Amino acid sequence: MTETSETKSPTIADVISQYLRMIEGARSASTHLAYRKSLLIFTNFLSEIAIDASTAPIENLSENLFAKFLERLHGYAPKTEQLHLQAVKGFYLYVDSEKLARLSQSRLTILIRQRSRKPGKRLPQSEDRYFEILLKNIQDVQNLIPSASADEAEATNAKLRAYRDRAFLITLADTGFRVHEACNLRRGDIDWNEGRAIIIGKGDKEAVVRFTTRSMRVIKEYLAQRAELDGSSGRSLSSLPLFARHDKGAGKRVVPITTTTGRNIVRERVEQFLGKELVGKITPHSFRHYFVTATLRGTGNLAIAKKLARHENIAVTERYAHLTDEELDKAYYDVFENQTE
Repeated sequence: MTETSETKSPTIADVISQYLRMIEGARSASTHLAYRKSLLIFTNFLSEIAIDASTAPIENLSENLFAKFLERLHGYAPKTEQLHLQAVKGFYLYVDSEKLARLSQSRLTILIRQRSRKPGKRLPQSEDRYFEILLKNIQDVQNLIPSASADEAEATNAKLRAYRDRAFLITLADTGFRVHEACNLRRGDIDWNEGRAIIIGKGDKEAVVRFTTRSMRVIKEYLAQRAELDGSSGRSLSSLPLFARHDKGAGKRVVPITTTTGRNIVRERVEQFLGKELVGKITPHSFRHYFVTATLRGTGNLAIAKKLARHENIAVTERYAHLTDEELDKAYYDVFENQTE
């Protein structure tokens, strides 16, 4: 006995249309456009493997087809792959929730974890904004200098601390130094011509750390303010600490800052520009987090970020990586909005 039109199963194309109507009502116009274009790529893929979406019943949808589609997506850049995957995965979940085909969500999750590639990542918007505010304020050293003191020596130290703190924080943000590594730097560690330093890093291993033009500029400005103090130390300049103490306890000696001082610099400047509520939330390690995620955002390359961050295992670098649905939606639209339909 043949099926009547009333009992006939919907086709894959029918259900895609239903899904897109749901997306149109629930999401933005840009998301609807992006999903529609991605699902067109999916139906073209089905056609290439001899499945006509306009006639094939929805029961033909399977995890095996999803796995094959994942392999086909490897022809795209990792970020674009993730954008297509977001739409097709959503379609599969819709089919499963409507009980239109027998699908396993757990298997879909495993397939995505095992076979999809990860794009470059970025900081959450709020944390990105915190660093934007902080770095903008510390660019102007005058923001860091308190009101003039009646004590000439204390006024001089306050000025030196302002230049030092600006150089220290920008160095943390632009190089990925761990706080103890930055505190242990000597002037002679930096190759000013090459814009890099060779250090003994974590695990007692030699490592190369690169400096931005910005970080070298503010370090040089700090050292220029310190010239008289360094010159009267009686020591070779290359042996002097890059970041020194400027307090009554240090006096005229050029003494390196400790890790505790480095943490206090971050604490004080975060409170000054971001408020007490973020003290303890933005730490020296947050600057390293910022460095790694900025590298991932700029390059989309985990291997490069791993090398620059000097991570032993790429899994550590991946901990800094995350994309929200909103970021995927925006990226998807940015990729496809100018394409012809």
